[in-house]
Amino acid sequence: MNDLRLLGRYFDASIRSQLQYPGSAIMLGIGAFVTTIVDMLAAWALFDRFGQVQGWRLGDIAVFYGVVSTSFAITDFVTRGFDVFGTEFVKTGAFDRILLRPRSPALQLVGYEFRISRFGRLAQALLVLFVGAAVIGVQWTPEKALLLAWTITGGVALFSGLLILQASFAFWTTESLEVFNVLTYGGIQAAQFPLSLYAAWFRNFLIFVVPLGCVAYYPVLAILDQPDPLGAPGWWLPAAPAAGFAFLGLSFLAWRAGIRRYTSTGS
Repeated sequence: MNDLRLLGRYFDASIRSQLQYPGSAIMLGIGAFVTTIVDMLAAWALFDRFGQVQGWRLGDIAVFYGVVSTSFAITDFVTRGFDVFGTEFVKTGAFDRILLRPRSPALQLVGYEFRISRFGRLAQALLVLFVGAAVIGVQWTPEKALLLAWTITGGVALFSGLLILQASFAFWTTESLEVFNVLTYGGIQAAQFPLSLYAAWFRNFLIFVVPLGCVAYYPVLAILDQPDPLGAPGWWLPAAPAAGFAFLGLSFLAWRAGIRRYTSTGS
């Protein structure tokens, strides 16, 4: 059985198990939709009070938010194993069983659980994205549709890299890994606003350290047909999501270093 077929088996088993209680799955999805829509309500309150902020409209913010939230919702759907790696695999010793199986540990962690409830967050993100784009009059062309797909894919790569990096740190410590939530959940909050609103040091952090700006800000400017107020060249805007894949590659290097260090655990 090749890897894709095995991953399909994992997916089928996970979805079937959750659908044994369809009411619970539906309510969890609705709950995810409702709780995440609150984030946009905060942005709406800000723009309702002050109008435009440095020329940016609420519709622009909705597109930024929708793109990054869609990326994170997809990532959260396929990386549950990495998210709980420290507590459910390293601390308990369950990772030993994964290493004994003749398959890639990363593949097994991807197939650990696919949570249906994440479709609620995905639906909310897509709704905000396309409503915001309609309000500000974005004209969708095949090129822009491809750029949107490329941007979301780069965002999935970046957020996956963050969760893989979090799992890699569990080989050294299983405590205080919540700091990565600042980069994931906090990153969503930061990326829903244009980088030009932030201080220079924070902009540089979101471009060169954790390149959220590269997978959300720059390509969205290209979708909105706007130049970068900070002066980035036009050719860079649609190419920027490639930084997400570079970050993912570096995270896998840390993951492999962690596996080489792993010496099992016990009670």
